[in-house]
Amino acid sequence: MVSSHLVFSEWKQIFQNAMTTTAVVYQLVHHSVILELNLPSYRLEVAHQRQTSD
Repeated sequence: MVSSHLVFSEWKQIFQNAMTTTAVVYQLVHHSVILELNLPSYRLEVAHQRQTSD
């Protein structure tokens, strides 16, 4: 399982080389199931609840 907050087009920020980025993304997604979860952050919500309960 690989998890990232960046979309694939922004992975060049990590690898800083277009060819490497393309190769890594291709290998990861070739036989993959990609799930996009556009949900609020659980950790952020818990932190906010802790701040408001203090």
